[in-house]
Amino acid sequence: MIQFKKVTKIYPNGTKGLNNINITINKGEFVVIVGLSGAGKSTFLRSINRLHEISEGDILINEKSITSAKGSELRGFRRNIGMIFQNFNLLKRSTVLRNVLSGRVGYHGSLRTIFGLFPKQDIDLCLLALERVNILEKAYSRADELSGGQQQRVSIARALAQEADIILADEPVASLDPLTTKQVMDDLKRINEEDGITTIVNLHFIDLARQYATRIIGLRAGEVVFDGPVEEATDEVFKQIYGREIKKDELLGETL
Repeated sequence: MIQFKKVTKIYPNGTKGLNNINITINKGEFVVIVGLSGAGKSTFLRSINRLHEISEGDILINEKSITSAKGSELRGFRRNIGMIFQNFNLLKRSTVLRNVLSGRVGYHGSLRTIFGLFPKQDIDLCLLALERVNILEKAYSRADELSGGQQQRVSIARALAQEADIILADEPVASLDPLTTKQVMDDLKRINEEDGITTIVNLHFIDLARQYATRIIGLRAGEVVFDGPVEEATDEVFKQIYGREIKKDELLGETL
């Protein structure tokens, strides 16, 4: 599904965000990326949809290069990749439904989307997406009236309405309380299992990685230091990934 071939990312200051990454993520996997801040987690994730341009190598999706894609081909790739951000990335003054409808922009011309002229089937699809994340009753509320957890579920509904084959979630629960964290992670996991959507999530908390992942990839200084099934991610493995003993605030188990 997704292949990294000798991928390196060098920032303008000379720092290597990624260093010679070779990895394949298969369709339908629920992959969690872990590592210290600055380990390359966000760079890895955002390279997949080219929010970050890589310096060397190639990234393939279904055996086609997104690295060299341009114009309509690149838009086609991005239409199939839903993105969920830590800060939700919603239009705060717009309704929840309008935010979810933005997931349909890639299927229509710009004029139609500017004026909000979406066909009925798009609206029905978006309402169904909101129902699937248990927030349908907020469809006509403004996004800035919602709690953080509700806003993140709107982001998930937007990815569903986009009919994406891949969902990338960059620290999606970093700003949420433990109960809301569980709700959001449960939604992502359920959608992964029910729809077979390849899901890649950056997480800071180790207990969450162990609870939800089918596969864990550990990054350290831009390099893969662990890649395997969750059952093999022992305390010793996490010590190797983090380069030290794990702190309580990196577990989350104390508060769940």
